[in-house]
Amino acid sequence: MSAHPLAPVLIVGGSGVVGSQAAQALRRLHPALPIAIGGRDLAKAQAVAAAVGGAEATAIDLQRADLGLPETARYGAVIVFVKDASLNTLKYAQAHGLPYLSTSSGSFEIAPEVARYIRAPAGAPILLASHWLAGAATLPALHYAREFARIERIDLSALLDEQDMGGPAAYADYERLTTAAGAQVLEDGQWRWLRGDEAVRDIVSVDGETVQAAAYSPLDVVSLAAATDARWIRLDMGLGVTASRRRGEAYSTEIAISIEGTGHDGEPLRVRHELVHPAGQAPLTALSIALGVERLLGLAGGAPVAPGLYFPETLIEPDYYLQRLQEAGVRTRRA
Repeated sequence: MSAHPLAPVLIVGGSGVVGSQAAQALRRLHPALPIAIGGRDLAKAQAVAAAVGGAEATAIDLQRADLGLPETARYGAVIVFVKDASLNTLKYAQAHGLPYLSTSSGSFEIAPEVARYIRAPAGAPILLASHWLAGAATLPALHYAREFARIERIDLSALLDEQDMGGPAAYADYERLTTAAGAQVLEDGQWRWLRGDEAVRDIVSVDGETVQAAAYSPLDVVSLAAATDARWIRLDMGLGVTASRRRGEAYSTEIAISIEGTGHDGEPLRVRHELVHPAGQAPLTALSIALGVERLLGLAGGAPVAPGLYFPETLIEPDYYLQRLQEAGVRTRRA
């Protein structure tokens, strides 16, 4: 079996909060693209498929190497919105030569995925998108980084409203990523893991309020280190009340990107950019995943992606990504 642009994109966990929104985002971007909603609860998957339109539903069993799918099943890609500890989804994608995208691993967890790629580098294109909201901080950061000739420091802060945690899978990811290991940061060119009080510090919301946060290590820090050669990189995540809710409105999601270094004029430069989505984290994550899928399949930005191991920023142009975010309602501001 090989990937085909008209074969359904299989979204494992597609009946969940973010997975269902990703299916809707894909449908808006590519109205004719077939989609398969995969989940443990077939009835729930069928309901989401009906809402998406032009979609089918299928039951998924992550404990089986074939995912419980019929031998005759044909898919164009495998997109995973749950933590698949077995990696059966990746094994299935490699066995069938299908583009694969994962979203739920911390930086301390990707060794099994990398090992499977090393064993079969020509098997499938593998997109590791376990960044904050699947790239919503890293790609804009790289867009803003173009203002610099040399970057010394990147500080990312993410404020997630306490009412916007998402579904059970998202909460399980949060618990695992904040308790299983320390947070990976880059300090003066050295990699460190922060734990306990050492990881805690305050961040500033877009309305100037101080919020307690802690270092967090999705894949943003390692991505930005490789892309920029900055010596200090850290992502802090706060769970609290976003500025919009303090104003009496609905919750939003906030990202602040601070970059320090030297401008192209040779002078010291420090900038802060803020991004806010008024509907919270789920639609922003969903759009990020949809943009990754369209790039893997060659539906935008070039031909279908060849087998390899990728981060979102190695496939998606930051300018295009930021444009799509703004079209989807993300407000940006240079603070």
